[in-house]
Amino acid sequence: QVELVESGGGLVQAGGSLTLSCAVSGGTFSTYVMGWFRQAPGKERESVAAITWNVGRTLYADSVKGRFTISRDTGEKLVYLRMNSLKPEDTAVYYCAVAMRWSEIHKIPPISEFDVWGQGTQVTVSS
Repeated sequence: QVELVESGGGLVQAGGSLTLSCAVSGGTFSTYVMGWFRQAPGKERESVAAITWNVGRTLYADSVKGRFTISRDTGEKLVYLRMNSLKPEDTAVYYCAVAMRWSEIHKIPPISEFDVWGQGTQVTVSS
């Protein structure tokens, strides 16, 4: 059974940086796709970035392109989201998730395609 646990959230000033981590346990992680998502109060959950587990191909939402970097450590079974130049509008609960039926991506898979989710970690960016 796959489990995901996020960490690294917190309060940061605008322009600052944070790195989120997602610890993966269970499952056979050879060809899955991992994603980071966020949900701000009163808004729908949105995609942030995705990465293929095997070759590390990455994709980003336009809103974070050039500021956020997704990466993974297959040996430690960790997925990271490095967030630079943070803005108040980046404030949200951030979730990692795995899409176990996907192995390659040309766009971030729909949220409905992600099978297992972490509990989320709060990121608050003050102005």
